[in-house]
Amino acid sequence: MKSQDVLLLLGIIRFERETWKQLPMAEALGLSQSEVSEAVARCKYAGLLGLKGKKVMRQAFMEFLEYGLKYVFPQKPGAIVRGVPTAHSALPLNDIIISKEAYVWPYGKGTVRGQAIQPLYNSIPSAAIRDPELHQLLALVDAVRVGRARERSLAIEELKGRLLDGK
Repeated sequence: MKSQDVLLLLGIIRFERETWKQLPMAEALGLSQSEVSEAVARCKYAGLLGLKGKKVMRQAFMEFLEYGLKYVFPQKPGAIVRGVPTAHSALPLNDIIISKEAYVWPYGKGTVRGQAIQPLYNSIPSAAIRDPELHQLLALVDAVRVGRARERSLAIEELKGRLLDGK
């Protein structure tokens, strides 16, 4: 697995199409076409995409997010920087969790100052700004990566609702 694989799977889920094309998906996520192609191959091999490479195996992906993500792609908050809110500092968790500390993906065009969280992939801040729904999914994933027990639990429940129940 590579970090862009998680981004691709979230992108496929976000656009909810089993007929997606590589070029538009690559452009929407800030990936190259070859990165999308390689991610598809890895995800099929891992059992996270169906045999045709179009349908996310949602239960398996949710299990990976819940039990493996924080070990495969660990992250600790860093220096105070300007960026795009993530984890508990972004929707939907910032409506539930009140915190004085903000977590952000470092990004020059960001509007919030907070502790730096390195995104899973360098194109994530700009992709999140362009697509609020994708931003929410990515922020929930970061809450699983960097959050304390309460934040992780809330993020996992929200992800289950969105990935498995189709909220």
